[in-house]
Amino acid sequence: MSEGFYEPVSGMDMPRFSAMPTFMRLPHVTDFSAVDIALVGVPWDNGTTNRAGARHGPREIRNMSSLMRRTHHTLGICPYELCRVADCGDASVNPIDLNDTIGRIERFFTQLHEAGAVPLSAGGDHLITLPIMRAIAKEQPVGLIHFDAHSDTWDSYFGGYKITHGTLFRRAVEEGLLDPKRTIQIGIRGSVYDLNDMDFAHDSGMRVVTIEEYFDIGWEKVMAEARAVVGDGPTYISFDVDGLDPVYAPGTGTPEIGGFSTHEAQRMLRGTRGLNLVGGDVVEVAPPFDPSGNTALVGATMMFEILCVLAEAVAGRKPR
Repeated sequence: MSEGFYEPVSGMDMPRFSAMPTFMRLPHVTDFSAVDIALVGVPWDNGTTNRAGARHGPREIRNMSSLMRRTHHTLGICPYELCRVADCGDASVNPIDLNDTIGRIERFFTQLHEAGAVPLSAGGDHLITLPIMRAIAKEQPVGLIHFDAHSDTWDSYFGGYKITHGTLFRRAVEEGLLDPKRTIQIGIRGSVYDLNDMDFAHDSGMRVVTIEEYFDIGWEKVMAEARAVVGDGPTYISFDVDGLDPVYAPGTGTPEIGGFSTHEAQRMLRGTRGLNLVGGDVVEVAPPFDPSGNTALVGATMMFEILCVLAEAVAGRKPR
């Protein structure tokens, strides 16, 4: 381990139900220049069009992340030996004003980006990804590996509202933040409002893997294609927990039955190892709909999976 790196509090030294609840039991650091990877909460769900509650996601994911240990059992990666990783707190939000909050989130992540910190965030509804992309993709559009039941490429809701958790990736393409030809969406399913709902995703060049195709060809072929789609360019991972079957993650705002399993999700996230990853998020954990806490545990575990591959990518870009 290099000098100056941060270490999580070990469950061997202090019980996991004690100490301050930070992401992965890491120190809370406010100097963004002192970290390589910033774990951030975005406790906000005013972009939600269905069941609200994801504003409580970051706090419960922090609680459940105390169950994560230092080293990945399969990949053999200890992210804390590769990078300076810390809990950098929550982005400021305004539960009354959507546009004000979008600006606050963008400014927070711009500060992170300018300090050289790579973000890994816990939402919050999926709209939080748009201001994050506005902050980190100003210089160059990113590719995207997107796990979700929904494409989130609708144009508007409720008579013309363009900014919701169901429209963010359409806006990101229109704003030049997201390269649709380097985008793959995995797990798309469920009833639709109209048969042309997916036209934008297809016409813009996104690779859309429906859940039916996913089960027909299997996760290994899906991830082989994902790697080919994003190539070696900068790539963002966005994991919406409603991509999972709701038996694994009932605590979410727009559940859709028939999704992939938690183990399949873990295998797919591990399949991003070696890509040029520049950030990620886990969104739509809505604890009020899952009193057991299991969905928050799923969120924390997927966040750790992303952290491991992200740390290796960030460390690989450091000058030697």
